[in-house]
Amino acid sequence: MKIPFSPPDVGQEEIDEVAAALKSGWITTGPRTKKFEKMITEFCMSEKTACFDSCTSALEMTLRVLGVGEGDEVIVPAYTYTASASVICHVGATPVMIDCGENSVQMDYDRLPDLITEKTKVIIPVDIGGVPCDYNKIFEAVNSKSALFHANTPLQEIFGRVIVLADGAHSFGSRRYQLMSGAIADFTAFSFHAVKNLTTAEGGAVTWKRHDGLDSEELYKQYMLLSLHGQSKDALAKTRLGSWEYDIVGPYYKCNMTDITASIGIAQLKRYPSMLKRRRKIIEYYDRELQNTGVSMLKHFSDKDKIVSNGHLYLAKLIGKDEEYRNRIIEIMAGFGVATNVHYKPLPMHTAYKNLGFDISDFPNAYNMYKNEITLPLYSKLTDEEVSYITDCLKKALRS
Repeated sequence: MKIPFSPPDVGQEEIDEVAAALKSGWITTGPRTKKFEKMITEFCMSEKTACFDSCTSALEMTLRVLGVGEGDEVIVPAYTYTASASVICHVGATPVMIDCGENSVQMDYDRLPDLITEKTKVIIPVDIGGVPCDYNKIFEAVNSKSALFHANTPLQEIFGRVIVLADGAHSFGSRRYQLMSGAIADFTAFSFHAVKNLTTAEGGAVTWKRHDGLDSEELYKQYMLLSLHGQSKDALAKTRLGSWEYDIVGPYYKCNMTDITASIGIAQLKRYPSMLKRRRKIIEYYDRELQNTGVSMLKHFSDKDKIVSNGHLYLAKLIGKDEEYRNRIIEIMAGFGVATNVHYKPLPMHTAYKNLGFDISDFPNAYNMYKNEITLPLYSKLTDEEVSYITDCLKKALRS
């Protein structure tokens, strides 16, 4: 067999929606993007949603709309993909990295309060694999340090504390505390990249909770200005007869979602529950078959911790093994025709972050998570036969 790592689950429904968008004569940001935003808000049970061309843009524009910049600090995990941290650099702020908890892909919650200073404006937790972070602990840390917070903008003043901006690139459709991802943190950024559970090929969104004093309509307008050059009218508004004139209110950015990509998302969201159901079935099979094989798995479902993951990634640790062993297993699996991956190589191991002064020796838990982690294929198009083949191959590889 040849089993890729994460192909998109795209069918006739998506094709039909894209065709309808093309035939409509409106293919850039327009009615379908607005419809998709409303669908996301309803699905997440949040306050309002703004769509962008990527999760990276959603994260960066949120930092910008919050007024985060030079002289500010933003706390981010060392164990994540670069986008979680690079956006901090984009706005001129300083990333402050936090290690994982021991034997966890999530941040060290006990260490978090010690990293909050008078310069801290935002924390970016990362919902790795689709498992939402423990936001109760994050908000406890934030509230315990609220006396240190100094607001620099009216929006920061409304919150009156460090703001929690979740990197939910993996967690669209996940739940914790009976709340949907998107309705737990202050703001949540989602990814709809091609490898995500729900895709728009490329795309992202930010959604947010209701907060006293927060004018969501005005906030949405600010996001739209940031995403389209600071132009006071979008393309749809300008097509109205006699409505050509517009203003540029700031020298902003270009990162809007188009109706073509939104149309894919509309179709995907309509059948998303069945896609999540299939992922859960695959996870249950993996968990059952890999018991007593020297592998520990990321826990996607927990009644005790009130976690229901969307099953985005199947992270497995090869207990007691090192990088060399893990890499050999990846090569053996490739020989069997099974593509695997690693999530993640910690940021301090990459040149860009080494050049910023970060050293992996300061993040021992992140390194210990990385050194023997392997990610197995997990997507809704996998057949039962393919899932069985993957586990059989991994067992053979571990015995070799």
